[in-house]
Amino acid sequence: MAPSAPQVFAEISTSAPPGPPRRIIERAVVLGGSMAGLMAARVLSDHAGEVVIVERDPTEGAEPRPGVPQGTQVHALLPAGQTQLERWFPGFTDAAVAAGAPDYGRSDGRVYINNKLREVPDPPPQRPILITTRPFLEYQVRRRVLALPNVRVVCGRAEGLRFTGSAVTGAAYAPAGQDEPVLLDADLVVDAMGRSSRLNDWLEEHGWPRAPMRRMPIRLNYASALFERDESISDTWVVVTQETPGPGRVARIGGVLSVEQNRWLMLVAGYDDDRPSRDPAEYAERCRRYFPAMFGEIAEKGRMIGGIITYHQADSRRRDFHAVDRLPAGLVAAGDAVASFNPVYGQGMTSAMLHASSLSAWLQTGPDVTTTPAREYFEKVRVVVDAAWQISTFADLGLPHVTSGQPRGYRIIRWAGDLVQRASMVDEPTCRELNRVTSMETHPAALARPGLVLRALRLRLMGRI
Repeated sequence: MAPSAPQVFAEISTSAPPGPPRRIIERAVVLGGSMAGLMAARVLSDHAGEVVIVERDPTEGAEPRPGVPQGTQVHALLPAGQTQLERWFPGFTDAAVAAGAPDYGRSDGRVYINNKLREVPDPPPQRPILITTRPFLEYQVRRRVLALPNVRVVCGRAEGLRFTGSAVTGAAYAPAGQDEPVLLDADLVVDAMGRSSRLNDWLEEHGWPRAPMRRMPIRLNYASALFERDESISDTWVVVTQETPGPGRVARIGGVLSVEQNRWLMLVAGYDDDRPSRDPAEYAERCRRYFPAMFGEIAEKGRMIGGIITYHQADSRRRDFHAVDRLPAGLVAAGDAVASFNPVYGQGMTSAMLHASSLSAWLQTGPDVTTTPAREYFEKVRVVVDAAWQISTFADLGLPHVTSGQPRGYRIIRWAGDLVQRASMVDEPTCRELNRVTSMETHPAALARPGLVLRALRLRLMGRI
């Protein structure tokens, strides 16, 4: 009997050390050096004689990269992602704290839903929680990956794939400042080129079917700003606030994170025509009017570092490689090249790390990657994508401007989900279970357990929610 999706998810999200290195590949080429590409390279270093990362942006330092336009925005590393970082880089958290990440070992994060503060405190963390900017975190990962003896990076733009028979046997890239492409032989190529990946075009050009793409229009608009952290203004460490659409309410998301270099990173977001601007006065007014008090206090009294950065994401999207009837050998995809979600749920980096874990689980079986399409890998990735997609899109289907068709059973699932969320604001066991799902530590099927729903229903009948 095939394992269930929750069983596969548990295997992929394990904290157990990876299996022993097993070389089955001469050279692997990773197209893209962002988080998904770096994590794939780390996994491949255990199975390949050489791993070459093709990255178009310079890789020195912890500055935002042009190839990641959203890199300056708030990026959450969910607990499941931190578990994978510790799994692949033992001692990562302590080293990141030593390098300047805030030592956030506290349980006083604040969560607001529809302007109501959650009564249940966060459970005490078992280790410091990593809260940093994305450039800082990515730099910590990059320097560890590039320190591996069989991993190197070349600077250039990926230009295409070489197909030989029924397999991908190489990748071409144009080095920085040169017009003539360079061909890299490869036993396995990883597409980690992000949500704008051109892999489907390359497949179609060579007679292979495109992976079907699903899109959900979300029309998300958000703006972030850095402020010098000052406890005389606010003692805030972490605040997350969400307003759901309903009578007299407009969907909005906000967050304040204490990050490295004694700074606050603050985000405010809206949908459709609700667009935060780069104007500091408008930003402060928005914070004061629509969000908990500390947002306005920081925006009005805090010293802003740099300007306000805005970003727009039109849709969530996924490419279903598992559904393709013909796949070439020697090819996988990971990260946003497979699925890119509504970023306010913080699933992107953690999903990329679970894709890397999926890659490891597949390679540990010793496949001949030069002759065997990576179907087992894509089936594992499907479980990760389905889990994240279910969490984010079921919430987004409640937005008034989202007109995508509702899946079968949506209304009852939405009813139960709303009930559990309200219960989590006052009940510690419910909060703990919901947090494990939203942090991608366990499969969403856990929220469908009758006992959890009945507990929430009892709280409602008691008038507590």
